[in-house]
Amino acid sequence: MKKIIKYITVVFTAGVLFNSCETTDLDLRTSPNDLASDQADPNLLLNSIQLAYVANMYTINDLGSELTRIDYMFGRTYFNNYPGDTFDDIWERLYSSTDGNNDVFTNTVDLGIFPNVANLKEIDAITDTDYTFHIAVGQTLKAHMLLLLTDYLGKATLSEAGNPAEFPAPLLDDGQDVYTGALALLSEAEALFAADPATQGGEDFFYGGDTENWIKLINTIRLKAAITTGDTSTFNSIIAGGDYISDSSEDFQWQYGSRDLQPDTRHPDYADDYTSSGANIYQSNWLMNNMLVKNDPRIRYYFYRQQEATPGAAGEPASEETLACSLATAPPHYDGFIYCSVPNGYWGRSHGNNEGTPPDNFLRTAVGVYPAAGRFDDSSFGEVGLGLGGGGAGIEPIILASYVDFWQAEVATSAAAKATFLEAGMTKSIEKVQSFGSLDSGADLSVAPSENDVTTYIDGIVADFSAATGDDQTNILAEQYWIALYGGGVEAYNYYRRTGFPTTLDPSWEANPGSFPRSFLYPQTEVITNSNVSQKSDLSTQVFWDTNPAGPAFPSAN
Repeated sequence: MKKIIKYITVVFTAGVLFNSCETTDLDLRTSPNDLASDQADPNLLLNSIQLAYVANMYTINDLGSELTRIDYMFGRTYFNNYPGDTFDDIWERLYSSTDGNNDVFTNTVDLGIFPNVANLKEIDAITDTDYTFHIAVGQTLKAHMLLLLTDYLGKATLSEAGNPAEFPAPLLDDGQDVYTGALALLSEAEALFAADPATQGGEDFFYGGDTENWIKLINTIRLKAAITTGDTSTFNSIIAGGDYISDSSEDFQWQYGSRDLQPDTRHPDYADDYTSSGANIYQSNWLMNNMLVKNDPRIRYYFYRQQEATPGAAGEPASEETLACSLATAPPHYDGFIYCSVPNGYWGRSHGNNEGTPPDNFLRTAVGVYPAAGRFDDSSFGEVGLGLGGGGAGIEPIILASYVDFWQAEVATSAAAKATFLEAGMTKSIEKVQSFGSLDSGADLSVAPSENDVTTYIDGIVADFSAATGDDQTNILAEQYWIALYGGGVEAYNYYRRTGFPTTLDPSWEANPGSFPRSFLYPQTEVITNSNVSQKSDLSTQVFWDTNPAGPAFPSAN
């Protein structure tokens, strides 16, 4: 299991800035937020907003992936896995007007997104320099984060946020109201971008100052909100306008670096898996097996095998020392599913497995060249180690063009139209993933899937989809969407609660893990300090757009 955000450290935070902007002087002794408005550096405030946002996206991507078997989840029961502190850091990065717990913000990257956007607005109002580009970026990222907090928590603070003098204990707004407010922020940002403001020397780590791409992102976030809430009319209207992320060159993603010391700018998953002591993350058995049996052309890019065989799989001998469950008999609720061992060296863990950690760091499957810039799996079965593969210069996928194709497939009203968008989404995803192979200069790419292999795979999936009906058809679409979401699974959690698909997920390790979480607990730090926020008693509270039956009956694959 990935470590939740604790390894997004001060070093990493400063490191991304150093790697992305070598001309920016970040060796400051006074925080830009401690200065008066006419003294603070707006460019550093913009940096701070972007860093806080991507740190949050990394964590929420991870949470969405864990719950939906895209990544491995450690722990037998959902309630114990996701306690009240799960969203503490995320909340602070959005709202905090103090240094918080100092585990992310340094003295040059302080405060949350809300206060820093307010700081930028104040600076813009009292200076002759136009900082509306900075404000527009901040409002866009703030709006997206508000939507995601609502998706994951059910409520968020908006109407009384960012004004501690008047509202020291701000109320939580209902989810629908937060959505409405966030969409209003997007409209405000769009109006600012439409004037094509100058960056004024600020670093746009996402689009390099391209306001047209920012407007496309805004419309794509609107698409995300529309499909989440079932607003098909708005969704189709935006699609008809054509001004959204539709090509991979417009993908909204964060670029990591390859520097490993002073500061570390690498993808956090790479930093965890490519160490002198071996890999530390377990990959999801469900996803690896799903891709293996389908001969998915992305599997060599997603995963790097350190071994060619897995104990207990395909006639291989079991190993009590390195994979204890390979000696066990699968419980009845795992009938028909991979319980412990995926064949061919795809050495991971199943959903909820909380067994101890054996000496398998140089045996388990590691993250591959996409998206973390690890090693491409050329069947050499070597070990992971410092600097190998792409050196960690990967990406954090946030909203990709391929995701939008899958959204359109969901909304489409005919099987033929759904199949067209399914094909488009797979095509974009595979092309993007395969482009990462060149990051591993030492790999033997002759074993990479050929153009014919890719065409055969895509045609086969589309044919299976067109031949299927009902739930079988929806499962094919959902599985392909989730494979494409690897590395950026924030929307998988929404899709699963919205549709209940795919129903083909493997069960939890524990036969009775508790109802599938329909929302997370409120941040414990906010509950403790805000007298107007009371903690939930469990994870069963459904967000405003989740109108499906209550758990444990839904989702059926829990």
